[in-house]
Amino acid sequence: MLEFEAGTTKERLDRFLASRLAEVSLTRIRGMISEGTVLVNGAGALPGLKLASGDRISITSSLLPESAATPEQMPLDVIYEDSEIIVVNKPSGLLVHPSNKVKTGTLTNALSYHFLVSGQRGARTGLVHRLDGNTSGVIVVAKTAHAHRLLSNAFRERLVSKTYITLVRGRVEAESGAIVAPIGYEAGTWPRWKVIDTGRAAETRYIVKQRFDEYTLLELEPLTGRTHQIRIHCAFIGHPVVGDPFYGRTTDDSSRQIGIKHHLLHALRLEFTHPATRARMSFQAPIPEIFVRLIATLSST
Repeated sequence: MLEFEAGTTKERLDRFLASRLAEVSLTRIRGMISEGTVLVNGAGALPGLKLASGDRISITSSLLPESAATPEQMPLDVIYEDSEIIVVNKPSGLLVHPSNKVKTGTLTNALSYHFLVSGQRGARTGLVHRLDGNTSGVIVVAKTAHAHRLLSNAFRERLVSKTYITLVRGRVEAESGAIVAPIGYEAGTWPRWKVIDTGRAAETRYIVKQRFDEYTLLELEPLTGRTHQIRIHCAFIGHPVVGDPFYGRTTDDSSRQIGIKHHLLHALRLEFTHPATRARMSFQAPIPEIFVRLIATLSST
């Protein structure tokens, strides 16, 4: 369900919606109003109704064309926003964009709604990097073509600093180190992405933050941006990410015993040069409660 509130100008209902739903034709909007799927203050209306200040307009979003840009009202934890970029703390379990199986309920849908209700009709959801669905943390999205081009170049040229935290199985003995191993795609195997000689160069640096009897808390910096890089690299050195169903498969059920149902990986910090001001900026997402509770539990045992 999409909801809007009319401003102070007396605008026709159909024109009001057309100005806020750029991807929907005026003809379709009028049809939806006539069908009764658009309500004003909880009641049906005519396309030519003149809106009054404070009128509440609701529309069933499932009747809108579904795409990555379809607005959906969802919680959005905004860390920073200006005319060029928006930085969000993405929760675990939220896809960044629709997939073959999931068409709605993604970060791009939430951003489209956010831009819509805040009057930013020209803003775009320009993805320049991604986080796995169950990876939480900082993600930046470009709102203009200019910002998208510059940020995409910055990620490609490794001018962006990314810091993650994760809990891995086993005790990592070295205080710090680098995992250098090529990652590639191999059809007909599972997982398909893995360390393979024919893969592309990949490097991940790590620092041990805390050790427990059977686990280690790591802070990691991927210097390259390969698919599932951190998860693959941690598994490659014998310390898979806790809860990882693909690269951390094991005969024991230690993840289940400590109440973990998905991989524990959090994008803690992101640093990059602002595409407009050229100032170096750094953003950090709070450590998720699941990490905090688990660390407290492991520290007490």
